[in-house]
Amino acid sequence: MDGDAVRARAADLPTEPGVYQFLGDDRVLYVGKAVDLRDRVRSYVDPRSERIRQMVARAETIDVAVTDTETQALLLEANLIKRHRPRYNVRLKDDKSYPLVQLTDHEFPRLGITRDPEERATVFGPFTDKRQVETVVKALRETYGLRGCSDHKYANRERPCLDYEVGLCTAPCTDEIDREAYAEDVSAVERFFGGETGILADPMRREMEEAAAAENFERAANLRDRLAEVEAFHDASSDAVADHGDHGHDVDVLGVSLEGKSATVARLRAESGKLVDRERHTLDAPDGTDEPAAILGAFVVQYYADRELPDAILTPERPAGEGVDDWLDSVGVDLRVPGAGREATLVDLAMKNARRDERQPDGTRALADALGLGDARRIEGFDVSHAQGRAVVGSNVTFVDGDPEKADYRRKKLADENDDYANMRALVAWRANRAVEGRDDRPDPDLLLIDGGEGQRQAAVDALTEAGWDVPTVALAKAEERVVTADGEYDWPDDAPELHLLQRVRDEAHRFARQYHETLRDDVSTPLDGIEGVGPETRRRLLRRFGSVDSVRTASQEELETVEGVGSTTAGRIADRL
Repeated sequence: MDGDAVRARAADLPTEPGVYQFLGDDRVLYVGKAVDLRDRVRSYVDPRSERIRQMVARAETIDVAVTDTETQALLLEANLIKRHRPRYNVRLKDDKSYPLVQLTDHEFPRLGITRDPEERATVFGPFTDKRQVETVVKALRETYGLRGCSDHKYANRERPCLDYEVGLCTAPCTDEIDREAYAEDVSAVERFFGGETGILADPMRREMEEAAAAENFERAANLRDRLAEVEAFHDASSDAVADHGDHGHDVDVLGVSLEGKSATVARLRAESGKLVDRERHTLDAPDGTDEPAAILGAFVVQYYADRELPDAILTPERPAGEGVDDWLDSVGVDLRVPGAGREATLVDLAMKNARRDERQPDGTRALADALGLGDARRIEGFDVSHAQGRAVVGSNVTFVDGDPEKADYRRKKLADENDDYANMRALVAWRANRAVEGRDDRPDPDLLLIDGGEGQRQAAVDALTEAGWDVPTVALAKAEERVVTADGEYDWPDDAPELHLLQRVRDEAHRFARQYHETLRDDVSTPLDGIEGVGPETRRRLLRRFGSVDSVRTASQEELETVEGVGSTTAGRIADRL
């Protein structure tokens, strides 16, 4: 590639964190990370060293993978270099250069930070911020009392050590806690590293509030600072590139984007717990195929028919198609649709890579021009989901610069009513009234997008007028993909970037509403009802622990018995019923 080719390729890249690869001679020549992919790749127009100049000259193309954070880019870069051993890269050190957290394979596991984990230990990480990891591990030990001592110090004790006296350990060495209770604490720690931040943050917050009420302000301030570290931990760590739950297994994560008659499926590959590769595949959507589930069903069958199958496949929704589930089950592939936690973060990242078309702009400027708006950088999408008027819920998603802004997603349980217009009016009224009264901390959007036609749009406008919130509002119906505005309807070309942007917002609002509806529906009535030994509280514990009825169904008897109130007999009944 010459300088002009590099400059042209850089112009097509996003201004987001990620990893880039120079490819040539049928192999990866160089792997690098970037806070801003466009700026970083542009710097290769005039390389500073002869070695890099030679690499650019031999390269034929540049591929990129978008990540959510710079930390993820750093660790993905390390994994890709180890996998491809590029000729022009300086070799990075082994993963042991990053701190790991381990739970040892003892009867009473030891929790600690290490760079060289023990054999058969459960390992979490790697992480890049050692100070933050130390804060989190100490908070876990203070809350759950897992031991941190060596085997030599643990053995043959007659009384607890100082860690017990200061509240860092529950002293299993002298039988101050039994094995079952200790195992529950170990499970809680594993769940924290699996993404359940609240399992540590909630007791810390209660302790902070109690200290403040007792006017122990120094203690409260210390807990406040540590709580902030804990709540930021999963965002700053490598959760989206380290698979703690499938250590030693190969997992594929799929994301899908459907725009017009073209679909893109992104495949992230995790091997032995680390994200090591990313691919994007373009498919022609068959006539009448306008749902991501149908695209996923077609892709899974065609892609994996002549390839080695992974141990598990994670998808944003269950692939459609007769026989897909049975086929994957027969060949031993675990198909999962995660709703929350680390696995859901991986699926979100795959969806982000699927949506990112590096050849086209994000569509915000084109959309603003098409609608005559000053700007369309911030868009909020609304959708309602219910089952014939039962378990009615609404979603409110936010996109900024063409990408989902997950921190600004909201959802609302609505009154049960089998009236789509009334439900949409109630949902938008809830958002509008909160904005007008100053009870919503999000900025006002440039545009509201309603999932539906003119009836849903008018219901939303009525709610906005009544609340006194002036925000431009359009609707997008699924049937003909016509954009409905106050001035009439637009029939934009299938490849228009402004239409693609509205489709992404509409589809995400639909997905988020449906996910909440299914959760609520499970909470109202589930196959767990009527099982002897499973009352309302045990049912809540099961759904909190496993996330959905499907996850309860696939849990082993041993996993079921880790839930409070579920013994071997009840676990057997659950397995038999489900």
